[in-house]
Amino acid sequence: MAKDVFHQQVKNALIKEGWKITHDPLTIRISEVVKLQIDLAADTTIAAEKETEKIAVEIKSFIGDSEISSFHTALGQYLNYSQALEEQEPTRIIYLAVPFETYYEFFQLPFIQRMLQKYQVKLIIYDPKQEEIRQWIK
Repeated sequence: MAKDVFHQQVKNALIKEGWKITHDPLTIRISEVVKLQIDLAADTTIAAEKETEKIAVEIKSFIGDSEISSFHTALGQYLNYSQALEEQEPTRIIYLAVPFETYYEFFQLPFIQRMLQKYQVKLIIYDPKQEEIRQWIK
């Protein structure tokens, strides 16, 4: 499986925020012959609670010809990964990572906002040039 164009930038941004990358990629078997690969998995300790927060991150660049086609693919993957995690790693939360320019331009369209709300998509908005997380949307 090819890594997304901004894979390393998102990984670096998570590390800057104190996340420990535990899987690159995170592989989940859904049958003997079928496996899913989520781009990254990371853990961090919540100081006040002394518990570990676990996330999985599907990274998308949205630099292809069609943003709507990229969105269809991203949403489909997000939903499949969400279901697989719910069944096999229910404490791990899935996020879709998207560049901030895509978020502020394309993801603000009313149709896209309705889809994100309907499917309760959690987002990480990242800046690929600065290798920073701009926003977490839960």
